[in-house]
Amino acid sequence: MLSEQIRNLDNSPIHGPVLSLAPMQDITDLAFMRVVAEYGGGPDYFVTEYFRVHSDSTPEKKILKSITENKTGRPVFAQMIGMDVPSLVKNSNILLDYDVAGMDINLGCPAPTVCRKDAGGGLLRNLDKVNDILGAMREVCSAKGKMFTVKTRIGYETADEFCAILDVFARHEIDALAIHGRTVKDKYQTPVRDEYVKAAVDLMRCPVMANGNVVNVATGRAYHKRTGAAGLMVGRGAIRSPWIFQQIRQSYAGDEVMQPTRRDLRGYVDSLFHEIAKEWVVYDEVKHVNKMKKYMIYIAQGVDAEFEHRIRRARSDQRFFEICDTFMDNDELLPDLPPENSKLFCGFKSFLD
Repeated sequence: MLSEQIRNLDNSPIHGPVLSLAPMQDITDLAFMRVVAEYGGGPDYFVTEYFRVHSDSTPEKKILKSITENKTGRPVFAQMIGMDVPSLVKNSNILLDYDVAGMDINLGCPAPTVCRKDAGGGLLRNLDKVNDILGAMREVCSAKGKMFTVKTRIGYETADEFCAILDVFARHEIDALAIHGRTVKDKYQTPVRDEYVKAAVDLMRCPVMANGNVVNVATGRAYHKRTGAAGLMVGRGAIRSPWIFQQIRQSYAGDEVMQPTRRDLRGYVDSLFHEIAKEWVVYDEVKHVNKMKKYMIYIAQGVDAEFEHRIRRARSDQRFFEICDTFMDNDELLPDLPPENSKLFCGFKSFLD
């Protein structure tokens, strides 16, 4: 079971870390989960996009499908974002009646619109409120016999805040703690501060998942080795390369690590395109191509600057695939790493020093 995987993980090179897909709003939806699960089994577990919780909210139907229609065979945690304790409890009670492994609370989202509402990463400025939320969430999850996990950053303004944050976390029986090794203010523009993740591994009684800047096998293995974390949570790196979970497992098993080609990437894009198309009640070509662009900005990293330039301007299915064929219809190996100067993948070189 997943709980045993996380709680009793043997971190030997044979077994390797537990692997999870990091939730990304409007990206890691049910369609993406279906696709990534086809690549070497995908992650060991999923976390939904966050359910926005406020006094009048009920679970959003679109995100709920990631639970009710999920046929991947992987456990799913329902993630919430919000700061109103009664509303978080109410929505948890609703979601826990579905087939979920447990609940996850988002304390890390750096989006300004979220932080202004004192939710996501913004909550790290109010540790008394965090303490109240964790206590209430632990209680409702325990009553339903489900797991309770937390996703956080190492501070809001600076990493100096992390000791106080960990002190609050340590008061509660958290089943797993996923740490993105940057502050909220860092967003995604700095190297990950793995020493803080290691501090959490040493202090917390629960397993810790290391998140941030895992873009290939080498960065994943370095993050894992430096922190001793129970697992790795991969987000942007998995959008760019759905093979990453399979590759990490192969590496730890001592097997040959598969190397995808541009033609493989073309197959991935095709699968993603058609899986997302299934989600439209009434198919809208322009909107669908625009939805694909949310994924393509990550997929394009390292392929070709001209490819990204052209794909951003596609407005029809035909034009979209013409551009893909121009750059992907060959057996050239894909670059193992995204560009070092990429705005979407910053600071990963610190793991390769």
